[in-house]
Amino acid sequence: MTMIKPRTLSGFMELLPAKQAQMERMMQILRDTYARYGFAPLDTPIIEDAQILLAKGGGETEKQIYRFAKGDSDLAMRFDLTVPLAKYVALHYNDLAFPFRRYQIGKVYRGERAQRGRFREFYQADIDIIGDGKLDILNEAEIPSIIYEIFKSFGLSRFQIRVNNRKILNGFYAMLNLSEKSGEIMRTVDKLDKIGTEKVKTILMEDCGLQEPEADEILKFIAITGSNAQVLTALETYRGRNEIFDLGLDELKAVTENLGAFGVPEANFAVDLTIARGLDYYTGTVYETTLLDHPEIGSVCSGGRYDNLAGYYTDRPLPGVGISIGLTRLFYVLDEQGLLNPEMNSAPADALVIPMTEDRGAAIALAQQLRGQGVRVQVYGEQKKFKQKMSYADKLGVPYAILLGEDEIAQGKCSVKDLRSGVQVTVEPSQAAELILKDQQAAASAAVILEK
Repeated sequence: MTMIKPRTLSGFMELLPAKQAQMERMMQILRDTYARYGFAPLDTPIIEDAQILLAKGGGETEKQIYRFAKGDSDLAMRFDLTVPLAKYVALHYNDLAFPFRRYQIGKVYRGERAQRGRFREFYQADIDIIGDGKLDILNEAEIPSIIYEIFKSFGLSRFQIRVNNRKILNGFYAMLNLSEKSGEIMRTVDKLDKIGTEKVKTILMEDCGLQEPEADEILKFIAITGSNAQVLTALETYRGRNEIFDLGLDELKAVTENLGAFGVPEANFAVDLTIARGLDYYTGTVYETTLLDHPEIGSVCSGGRYDNLAGYYTDRPLPGVGISIGLTRLFYVLDEQGLLNPEMNSAPADALVIPMTEDRGAAIALAQQLRGQGVRVQVYGEQKKFKQKMSYADKLGVPYAILLGEDEIAQGKCSVKDLRSGVQVTVEPSQAAELILKDQQAAASAAVILEK
């Protein structure tokens, strides 16, 4: 038999158990946070009819999608979680209660060129609130509070949620008689952090066809900075010149005014007129979240308001607002920057029960008793020397070894050894469970991300 060299495809991530435990911890924080805000879990198929997935696609999307035929079926693998959501809502409209709030954490697939921090298979973690005909502005204010809770729960404090409103931008460009070029201009301005002011100005003039005074006016507008109150005051000077601009400004003020009630400190929230989001389907509030001490990472959570989620699948107006976290990329860059907490408990068990007698029935019974009290337990059944058994526990990072010999069995007790400190005590099984659980509850609260 010819041996095949094992390998992982380029652009696909495989983690060792300890790293996978850190990833799972981040997923659990996301699930818990989303659930606390009343979002229902959703899972859609990885493979869909290609016509469904490409309804809003074409262009670059069609080039990147994994597409294949199976019999007479034209199939494709989902490239995001938003298009499957649109199909889902249109299909199950009569069975859903609106506003429909869902979260989904799942893998998506894009056949783009694999490079550092960019993957062909990766997890996205999305939430969306879908309205039936209308969706109140309060939902757009709630989204930043969810972002805040997530990153705070990750263990971060130095992050900023930057917010803008596309109506403000569209209205401003209408004032300059540039409405036909507004989409192109916003996609260019969205690159400001990456390429700088001068290059943005050059692209606006050479590629978008703007005159220099128009480009200067745009750059002056998006350069309005200061506290949230100062930026909003500056925007008030433009009021009355365009109806869409005024509506966007009212919406932006409503979002900022409600953020305090939702518990978001101003230190973690900023009105930023450079935020446009490149996708044309955003129509109102838009969000981008960055880590203040690591701007090189870029946006770690983005999204916004859209007004026609499922227009390709139904004639019902289904406005929505949502965000997406590219979880695999975020995990990769955090790990690369050394920001994942190495002290976080990533062991698959809280305790390793080691039988010290040939009859292992007592060890099995003890493990079952501990599991019944909530302790994660593994029984080591291999016939190896004691030193090898302890080495196995150490390699897994299991914090406790529970030794069960003839003396312990006779006394109805067990010996619990803390493998970190070396301290060993002999106690009853119920006391062993209490000791381990108390310690592990403290470990479970450790931050998954460390700020530096």
